[in-house]
Parts: sequence; C-alpha cells; structure tokens
Amino acid sequence: MRLRDLAKGSSVFLGVIVAGYLSTTYVDQRFAAPEVSKSTETASASACVGEDGSWKNWPWPNVPALSPKCR
Repeated sequence: MRLRDLAKGSSVFLGVIVAGYLSTTYVDQRFAAPEVSKSTETASASACVGEDGSWKNWPWPNVPALSPKCR
C-alpha cells in the first residue's frame, strides 16, 4: 500500500464519520421531541393506556406495544 492510497482511504473514512455526525445533529434538531421542563411535566403528559384500553396523549394511529397504564 502506498502513502497515497492510505491518505485517500483515511480521507474517505473521515468524510463518512463527519457526514454521519452532521446528519445525526440535523435529525435531532428537526425531528426530536422537545424536552419538557420538570416544572411543567405531569403524569398525564406521556402516552399511556386508559382503563378502557384506549390511548391517551398519543396523536398517531399506530400504537406501541407494552405501554404503561395511565395513573
């Protein structure tokens, strides 16, 4: 292996690492749920299953399995 090949491979590897980091940062900023401060957080703020089996605080049509019961 020549020094030129090592430099080319290293630059590609570094480019992939940087692109992965930047895309993760972008996705976190655009699509992550906003953090709720401890003072405004309540037990009913998270998704849960009610007594009748219906979902509370869950805006999407799909339902995650093994979710907690409402308090």
